[in-house]
Amino acid sequence: MKIEIWSDVMCPFCYIGKKNFEQALEILPFKDEVKVEWKSFQLDPTLELVETKTTAEYFREKKGFPEEQAKQMTNQVIQMGKSSGIDFNFEKALITNTFTAHKLLHLAKKHSKSNEMEEELFKAHFLDGKNVGDIETLVSLAVSLGIDAEEAKKSLQSEEFDYEINQDILEAKNNGISGVPFFILNGKYTVSGAQPSEVLKNALTQTYEETVVPFKDNTQNNLSCDADGCSI
Repeated sequence: MKIEIWSDVMCPFCYIGKKNFEQALEILPFKDEVKVEWKSFQLDPTLELVETKTTAEYFREKKGFPEEQAKQMTNQVIQMGKSSGIDFNFEKALITNTFTAHKLLHLAKKHSKSNEMEEELFKAHFLDGKNVGDIETLVSLAVSLGIDAEEAKKSLQSEEFDYEINQDILEAKNNGISGVPFFILNGKYTVSGAQPSEVLKNALTQTYEETVVPFKDNTQNNLSCDADGCSI
């Protein structure tokens, strides 16, 4: 069963959604039959690639929110994060253009480590206050997962994964996705937002029962025909 998840590195609800999804999946008996594919999405592609802002600066300059309102919003997210096992540190988080970080995610996908890289990027941004737009920072994350430093640097400095990223973003637009996280469950159902693990568990179970179970081979014999004839 395939689960596609659109997210952005600087989206706190995407991190919460990831944790809740993992909690839901862990208790399901068919978890080993689930394949997760992370898709790229940019909440603010207008940011300059070398630009960084604190969370407070970003809310004030880009969104027009006064400091007190921004603080209230982040405090609410902090509380939500705690219930999902995340200790958000918005005081240290640096807002930046995430296109280069998405290049690293696609490189990690090539090495079958996209889920691990998604986690490392969220931690770097929200917990450690690292600049996830900085190439050296991203290379160090790649190395931590066993990806060659030179390969990572070359990918991040080139247009190798630009097409894939833009295709993800276009696919999101074609699917009417305007916010993240956004889950498409085996091409049939969708779940939007950082839903509780119980909601995700129920959605995953329903999708599995409707799209996977009917196609499982539960027969006791092999009555079939092929090019060589029929077997009885």
